[in-house]
Amino acid sequence: MIASRNVARTVALLLVAASLAGCWDSKNPGYQGWVEADMIFVSPDEQGRVVKLNVREGDHVEAGAALYAVDDDLQQADLNQSNATLANAKQAYERAAALSKTGSGTQANYDSALANLRVAEARVNTSQTKLERRRMKAPIAGTIQQIYFREGETVAAQRPVISILPPGNMKVRFFVPEPELPKIKVGEDVRVTCDGCPGDITAKVYFIATMAEYTPPVIYSLDERSKLVYLIQARPNKPDSLRVGQPVSIFTNGKTP
Repeated sequence: MIASRNVARTVALLLVAASLAGCWDSKNPGYQGWVEADMIFVSPDEQGRVVKLNVREGDHVEAGAALYAVDDDLQQADLNQSNATLANAKQAYERAAALSKTGSGTQANYDSALANLRVAEARVNTSQTKLERRRMKAPIAGTIQQIYFREGETVAAQRPVISILPPGNMKVRFFVPEPELPKIKVGEDVRVTCDGCPGDITAKVYFIATMAEYTPPVIYSLDERSKLVYLIQARPNKPDSLRVGQPVSIFTNGKTP
């Protein structure tokens, strides 16, 4: 997965660099970028078989909505065992409490019975939580982007079954050359344009990289290989108008297409 991300990042850099080269050499002052998103991945705590899918790709869900269920036979059995242990612990505690009141029992026996009761109650709570977490709910409102496992398939622990895209997690990424960097500030609004997009999309800059990156040498001449670019990220004001992977043009204050 890390290797694929590195390849995707390299390809994106090459595409952006190619666009930047044309952009800097023409009268168009914009910067070329693309749209990305921070997905929310919903995974089971323990391995299991998917027995129910409640959503489809493209569905909008609210926080707390049922997403999918994983088989819970083992978790139900564990809860039953914990409840049996709790029942025994309660009986032992009640006997110890009764003996303590009559003076026939020792304080040590009472304390031990009480401690065992508290442990048994905690185990029941843990078992109930594990059982409830076999029925996964949406942690946040958003759109179902992808379903990685279908009904009948077995998923490993911590492996995502569903990814959700909250609208606020959309972002625009673009690179600017080192001489242009002082012209852009965190908190500044930039204009975003793309093919078929509304003309009033803006994005607020929230991140400017502190570490420079070299422009890809396969694109630039020997003279331009030494130029440095900085990654900038911004949150769009109309995320629903953009799509992940979509190329966009960025225009800063004082620069219009």
